[in-house]
Amino acid sequence: QVQLVESGGGLVQAGGSLRLSCAASGRTFSTYVMGWFRQAPGKEREFVGTIGSGLTTYYADSVKGRFTISRDNGKNTVYLQMNSLKPEDTAVYYCAANANFLIATIKKGVMDSWGKGTLVTVSS
Repeated sequence: QVQLVESGGGLVQAGGSLRLSCAASGRTFSTYVMGWFRQAPGKEREFVGTIGSGLTTYYADSVKGRFTISRDNGKNTVYLQMNSLKPEDTAVYYCAANANFLIATIKKGVMDSWGKGTLVTVSS
């Protein structure tokens, strides 16, 4: 398994931007599929987006056009750029890694490794 550590969360006003980072351990980071998920208070964890080793990306409809996932394999890091933030984006954001790029299972949160999360709070 790969070890994942998220950072970059915080408090931001609605309409603002924030960039989350997820640093991964291991020599094979470039081969992993990386995903971002979030869990709002009182709600179930939900899929945000994912990026494959070939840089193909998929996003949840709720964030499409506002959020962008990218990765820097030289730094073993994946990023989540969040723009035009809304109060409903408030959640703990989790980074996750998976060996296989199976969108159906990734969207269900079936991932091999998880970070501990970073809190994003969007004020109205």
